[in-house]
Amino acid sequence: MSDPIITIDLHGLFQEEAIKVIDKALKKADDSTYQIKLIHGYNRGTSLKDMIVDEYRYHPKVVRIQPGDNLGTTILVLREL
Repeated sequence: MSDPIITIDLHGLFQEEAIKVIDKALKKADDSTYQIKLIHGYNRGTSLKDMIVDEYRYHPKVVRIQPGDNLGTTILVLREL
């Protein structure tokens, strides 16, 4: 059983590195996980945020993508509560 919310800090990663980390978390996520919170920051641009939306909007495990509680986070919703 994994955590209901997985939090991943992507600060300092290149897009390719971030994809590997996110993919690993998606593989680890089981039925008890309903969100993956991605912390990417926003002070240095939106390249990671844009990549997340482009790369994961049609991923089979991702129901939807929503903004987090601030501009530097994005939530991958895996299942609705």
